[in-house]
Amino acid sequence: MSKPVDSAVSAVRTYIDRHRDAFLADLGDWLRIPSVSAQPEHAGDVRRSADWLAAALKDTGFPAVEVWETPGAPAVFAHWPSDDPRAPTVLVYGHHDVQPADRADGWATDPFEPVFQDGRLYARGAADDKGQVFFHTLGVRAHLAATGRTAPAVHLKLLVEGEEESGSPHFRALVEERAERLAADAVIVSDTGMWAADTPTVCTGMRGLADCEIELFGPDQDIHSGSFGGAVPNPATEAARLVAALHDEHARVTVPGFYDGIVELTDRERRLFAELPFDEERWLRTAKSCATLGEAGHTTLERLWARPTAEVNGIGGGYQGPGGKTIIPARAMLKLSFRLVAGQDPDRVEDAVRAWVAATLPAGIRHEIVFGAATRPCLTPLDHPALRSVVRAMGLAFEREIRYTREGGSGPAADLQDVLGAPVLFLGISIPSDGWHAPDEKVELDLLFKGVETAAHLWGDLAENWRDAR
Repeated sequence: MSKPVDSAVSAVRTYIDRHRDAFLADLGDWLRIPSVSAQPEHAGDVRRSADWLAAALKDTGFPAVEVWETPGAPAVFAHWPSDDPRAPTVLVYGHHDVQPADRADGWATDPFEPVFQDGRLYARGAADDKGQVFFHTLGVRAHLAATGRTAPAVHLKLLVEGEEESGSPHFRALVEERAERLAADAVIVSDTGMWAADTPTVCTGMRGLADCEIELFGPDQDIHSGSFGGAVPNPATEAARLVAALHDEHARVTVPGFYDGIVELTDRERRLFAELPFDEERWLRTAKSCATLGEAGHTTLERLWARPTAEVNGIGGGYQGPGGKTIIPARAMLKLSFRLVAGQDPDRVEDAVRAWVAATLPAGIRHEIVFGAATRPCLTPLDHPALRSVVRAMGLAFEREIRYTREGGSGPAADLQDVLGAPVLFLGISIPSDGWHAPDEKVELDLLFKGVETAAHLWGDLAENWRDAR
């Protein structure tokens, strides 16, 4: 018979309290490794970080731990099977590489020398993402201690990559190559955050991304605007026309077929978004902007999280130096990005954009369009049983109502959903003030241990309520 909830919560917290100092000491050791994947001089440190984590996971109790090589930085895989063959399989995703950091960037202390101050841990990677990966080690041990088990209630796997901060260039290929080993019923992403310390939330989806560069070519060289202007097409003018034609008067994207298949917000989701304590004026200050603008009929949060976008990231062409130079330039360029939502397929969006550009440009303007690697959107329905388990586990840890958000950005988690065919759930405890990618990155220690508690409760809840997931 399972213990009453209050007894289980107490047992988990008692175990965590007893091991708190050792956990933080170990995390500090990991944070001292400057695993900056973007800087070649730190390639050895990224490898050292992978080896350190592999050893820590073995010490945690994972019977199978491997360092997986890629053409870039290594990833770490671990597997701890349940003693119940019918238990669901859960894969936890995170990354062990970090952003560049230096005292000269504005750090108050050495970014790779952890500092504990006022209930916070300051260091590069404290929140993004070493702290949020590492809380799973104490979480699974607390789960075992509180339940008396010798193996997790689920078949537990971890995949911790080493190139997320460099765009995960080899991640999808790794997942495809190792898909059989990574097979799971659900993916838990612990590389995310919450709305606020007093408003714990669970993210239900991320937008995808497609981006392109378009080069426009007119005359074979710059030509005199007096001798030829008004009689031949100007690529800079046509670049501006493309930008102007990208949206209609309601800020909707005009590319034919762009909105095909999208999953619309439900009334419940719109109501839940509206319940969040969103201060638009404060948000505008954070955005360094003075007014909101976006697709008509949707709130700011809906635009950020659940609507697709088209943005101009760069535009150029012609003479850019001081003074005048009366020419028709030979070429111009645009950089565009498209954030995609559930139901949109990046390949179809790319085809639609290519067709739209070709149909919009006049005769006499040649063009080339190159798309970067796309990221697919991911979304987990609110009534999915695995999501409900995450919400219940967070509720036990935080002892308050758990609300729902989505992420406006994009990430490699969608590759796991796409390749493995498993729903993606987000379990993160970081808050906006933690300063990801910024000087003085930190994590709130109280929230970090709430993440430990959540992980400790999650595996039993999933096993009990999603036993026959497969």
